[in-house]
Amino acid sequence: MTTTAASSASSHHLSPAFPGRAPWGTASKLRAWQQGAMEKYVQEQPRDFLAVATPGAGKTTFALTLASWLLHHHVVQQVTVVAPTEHLKKQWAEAAGRIGIKLDPEYSAGPLGREYDGVAVTYAGVGVRPMLHRNRVEQRKTLVILDEIHHAGDSKSWGEACLEAFEPATRRLALTGTPFRSDTNPIPFVTYEEGADGIRRSAADYTYGYGSALSDGVVRPVIFLSYSGNMRWRTKAGDEVAARLGEPMTKDAISQAWRTALDPRGDWMPSVLRAADQRLTEVRKAIPDAGALVIATDQDSARAYAKLIREITGTKATLVLSDDVGASKRIDEFSASDDRWMVAVRMVSEGVDVPRLAVGVYATTISTPLFFAQAVGRFVRSRRRGETASVFLPTVPDLLTFANEMEKERDHALDKPKKEGEEDPYAESEKEMEEANKQQDEDTGEQDMLPFEALESDAVFDRVLYDGAEFGMQAHPGSEEEQDYLGIPGLLEPEQVQLLLQKRQARQIAHSRKKPDTEADLLELPAERRPVVTHKEMMELRKQLNTLVGAYVHQSGKPHGVIHTELRRVCGGPPSAEATAGQLRQRIEKVREWATRMR
Repeated sequence: MTTTAASSASSHHLSPAFPGRAPWGTASKLRAWQQGAMEKYVQEQPRDFLAVATPGAGKTTFALTLASWLLHHHVVQQVTVVAPTEHLKKQWAEAAGRIGIKLDPEYSAGPLGREYDGVAVTYAGVGVRPMLHRNRVEQRKTLVILDEIHHAGDSKSWGEACLEAFEPATRRLALTGTPFRSDTNPIPFVTYEEGADGIRRSAADYTYGYGSALSDGVVRPVIFLSYSGNMRWRTKAGDEVAARLGEPMTKDAISQAWRTALDPRGDWMPSVLRAADQRLTEVRKAIPDAGALVIATDQDSARAYAKLIREITGTKATLVLSDDVGASKRIDEFSASDDRWMVAVRMVSEGVDVPRLAVGVYATTISTPLFFAQAVGRFVRSRRRGETASVFLPTVPDLLTFANEMEKERDHALDKPKKEGEEDPYAESEKEMEEANKQQDEDTGEQDMLPFEALESDAVFDRVLYDGAEFGMQAHPGSEEEQDYLGIPGLLEPEQVQLLLQKRQARQIAHSRKKPDTEADLLELPAERRPVVTHKEMMELRKQLNTLVGAYVHQSGKPHGVIHTELRRVCGGPPSAEATAGQLRQRIEKVREWATRMR
């Protein structure tokens, strides 16, 4: 295409979201961002192009439109699509076939059939035989589409294999909805630019974030419904610990309380699944085929949740346990049906397109921003204006932070911003990231070695998070207050959602003021006045306690261990590493009192 033609193409006026024309001749409509990205590409003709677009925005349509243009103009002669999973590989081949590009999703070796325009493979497949793909790329001019390219950084071998296989490619198009990682493995074919702070971050050629997509009506707004509750578990040492989910406590205690909540034998999961099913019923009044998905941690939990759903609803849930042919077929069947519930381990967390999913339950202990964004991305794909998504969460600080930062755009940092004397902000999530990148539905036997035993749990409606704001007051499951939030209509404009939530909270506050004090068995505070204490704040409290105990050691002559044991005996509660913020503050006051007496 000539420069004049490219300039002419870029002079089109774009509507906010859905231009009613197909200037590239491959799709009935191109969204404004797809049109804009196409025009930028055609003007610049780069060898490498990184497009970052929020889940549900239509990365596949953009990529295949571009592929069609490059084939038509003989810039390339064939296409190779690299996807994270077997299911996605087949999904790409099907989507390409609909616009006349034939990709072989079963390709393994040898010459490609003459009827095909290219292949669809997985990152794992490239990792096994990089030279096979390099030879194909060297023989004919190739466009390589790297879907969710952050997966090329999952392991050193995958990244090296992608570099080896596709270094000779004529054109490379990298796609991702979540360009950030918790580690610092460089992602192949991505440009990194150093910022003023000395940190090298990924530089996208075109970015279309969740906030922009929400404004354009391309994705659904997400209502997060958070549930707290009382948890009781037994530690490896045999101590019984009780805590309220969402109350200030250590990272280890948060993790154990969280696992206790997700235990299918307690009352928390049944209560939350019942609430989510009620929400689904409300949403289906406006969206008759709306579906719901539980994202589980492992196979055993997934089976148990499916059994709970059958007991609660009287209908069977579709169970997706692994990335095999049968599982892929079950996802397709669920997508085409109007069944209510699906339970999956990890397979549906990224890229799998089930547009009718509108209600989700985040029932996994993975707490990386990458996984959370991918999981929530399953519910945001909009089919018509006014649809909303609802995701149910445990009241866990990290998750509430991610929910409040849905519109924040991130880049992949290649360096760790570590300063003298500061903790490494990435260290905590690196192990979690490794876990998230494993095949989560495999039975590794690790569940049998957990350093605690869940004893009992209950659920309390805690708060609603929407558009960075928090609403609601705590309420019992089944209460009128909880029903108020579960009954929000499923078809609303974003500003209507905000208005309704404000009205619901005002009504809840007015109602609570009329109640006698003796009936206030739950925290009678609006959500915005109940901040969740971060891990960093917990570290500060433990540090303050240890400093005071150290000072008291010199004053009293007693060893550290003796003082800590005495504080536990007097104040109650577990060791400092598992104590809540309230318990730590109580011990801080007590050791100060002792020190004052000795003066």
